[in-house]
Amino acid sequence: MGKRAAVLCGAAVLVAGTVTAVPAQAHSAPLSWKKCGTEKYPTLQCASLKVPLDHSAPHGRQITLALSRVPHTAKKYQGPLLVNPGGPGGSGLTLAGFVASALPRAVAAQYDVIGFDPRGVGRSSPALSCRPGHFSPVRSDSVPSTWRIEQANLDRAKSFARACAKKYADVLPYIDTVSAARDMDRIRVALGTRKINYFGYSYGTYLGAVYAKLHPGRVRRAALDSVVDPTGVWYEDNLAQDLAFDDRHRAFLAWVAKYDARYRLGTDPARVEDKWYAMRAELAKKPAGGKVGAAELEDTFLPGGYFNGYWPYLAEAFAAYVTAGKTEPLVKAYETLGASDASDENGYSVYTAVQCRDAAWPRGWPRWRADNRAVYAKAPFMTWNNAWYNAPCAFWPTDALRPVDVANRKLPPVLLFQATHDAATPYQGAVTVHRRLARSSLVVERGGGNHAVTLGGNACLDKHLAAYLRDGTVPRGTGTVDATCEARPDPKPLNSKSASPGTELHELVGFRP
Repeated sequence: MGKRAAVLCGAAVLVAGTVTAVPAQAHSAPLSWKKCGTEKYPTLQCASLKVPLDHSAPHGRQITLALSRVPHTAKKYQGPLLVNPGGPGGSGLTLAGFVASALPRAVAAQYDVIGFDPRGVGRSSPALSCRPGHFSPVRSDSVPSTWRIEQANLDRAKSFARACAKKYADVLPYIDTVSAARDMDRIRVALGTRKINYFGYSYGTYLGAVYAKLHPGRVRRAALDSVVDPTGVWYEDNLAQDLAFDDRHRAFLAWVAKYDARYRLGTDPARVEDKWYAMRAELAKKPAGGKVGAAELEDTFLPGGYFNGYWPYLAEAFAAYVTAGKTEPLVKAYETLGASDASDENGYSVYTAVQCRDAAWPRGWPRWRADNRAVYAKAPFMTWNNAWYNAPCAFWPTDALRPVDVANRKLPPVLLFQATHDAATPYQGAVTVHRRLARSSLVVERGGGNHAVTLGGNACLDKHLAAYLRDGTVPRGTGTVDATCEARPDPKPLNSKSASPGTELHELVGFRP
């Protein structure tokens, strides 16, 4: 899930997979930073920046980006470090405070850590919210077992696309990754620096790679954590996710079986899986608390595919329902992890706008039906839920661009981080990007299944990140992987000393890439 005046001449942009010249940018006014600290991050400052809605018309309509900053405090200054939590649709304002506090103090002190809400997001203006209540419970079952269920889900997807078209017809053609990357260069200009440092999670890895393709000479350092496969943007990437999330869900169920003494759901993972799907079938008929039907159950357990720190909480709710018929823990888990608020609705609106515009999606529903049926046969956990999440792209009102070829031989060393069992951005994506970015290094968390792995408690990974940001040091290996770190152990069941679910990092990165 941000600059003093400067002039850019002869800038270039990738549109529909080709490089085209764009007009030189106008002077940017100096940023006016104001205190906006929180109790946790008291040194945060905020500012705003006007950028063109259409970068090919720099003097036309302007939109506003919200920025945040934790200023450097050391004598040695290494420039701005722009951070992005992914999404698309994630807010980066608080992430600046998190990154500055999570890095070693001596390293963070050498950077202005810059957060920003990308166009359409959060405090940037206009902020998109296409169809409030789109995820209100109880939705139709995600699995289209009948024509009626399929039509209900299709109608819902079409309604979202129509609502976006009606409210934001003039904006949607410019909500895309290339435009967001060009916004980043406007931020660079406003910061008054020749080059930026960058640190992105999840979708933020693709955003960073696109920026680097557009402006390779303006990248000083770039760290990319949990790497999007740029060759599958975005339809194929989502199908690959379905298989990976199913594997991750089964890892959770095996963990539940391991702790049968606590959960009493059986010691055989296959039997535990049967009980989970039996619970799903019951909820499809009688939603828990009038809120948690089959689709909402999937929403609730999806975060466990991103971060195993949620497993103990999900297991408690699962066991309470199956062994004692209690619905309250399941409803609480849904309200904590699965339910959507206004911020989520904004994030989803930007997510769809970017993904539907960035690349072509099948426009005929028979293709979606056939592909998702085939994947569902192998991976039933999230396949149809994810299909409906992305289905507005089948009916999107804007034409699609073509994905950017991020291959790049002009960059300084780039550092990549990837867990081997990450479901949201599967491992092969990092290998693909590693091969396409000359001089990049790949650090792998072996056996890890979490999404977003640096600054999350793995000291080995964090050591590599800190060394890179300190002086540019990257590991160099002889094979595909340049360095390996062992994953942290899976969590234990809850006890009286257990903390609230998750960590701030995973709350900031969110639950959709």
